[in-house]
Amino acid sequence: MKEIIDKISSYNIFNYLFPGVLYVIFLREITNYDLGQENNFLGAVLYYFIGLVISRFGSLIIGKILQSKRLKFIKFSDYTDYINACDKDNKIELFSEVNNMYRTLISLFCTLLLSVLYEQVAIWIKISEKTSYILLVVALIIIFVFSYRKQTGFVIKRVASRNKKK
Repeated sequence: MKEIIDKISSYNIFNYLFPGVLYVIFLREITNYDLGQENNFLGAVLYYFIGLVISRFGSLIIGKILQSKRLKFIKFSDYTDYINACDKDNKIELFSEVNNMYRTLISLFCTLLLSVLYEQVAIWIKISEKTSYILLVVALIIIFVFSYRKQTGFVIKRVASRNKKK
């Protein structure tokens, strides 16, 4: 257990576990859903996973919306430039981690809002609990398929960036 705890980085805590715990706390306060766990280990695993989903939602949806050509709220550097700059200044990775935490917090509040809206719609049109679970699984499949594609893109860009340096 100590080995697992030692391997948990600040990124994992602030971008996965922290938002997952906050989501469960806020969700219990503003909806009839209660995902709180009595068992601390199971709770930590569940909260981490919830935070991971919230983070992926932020990466795939919130990030895309904020960097869209129409909104032009944020703009990213070229990935090769980012890699080269990180090699020269290790603070950039820290800034990127904090940046991702802010995006994840935005995502947290958006997913809370979506959860409240879903609860109201589910009551209004009488969506069964079983149907809700099926919809959740489908949504998770979609989120992780697109996350996998995005991560594969980062790997390809990283390899290409490193091969240019040779």
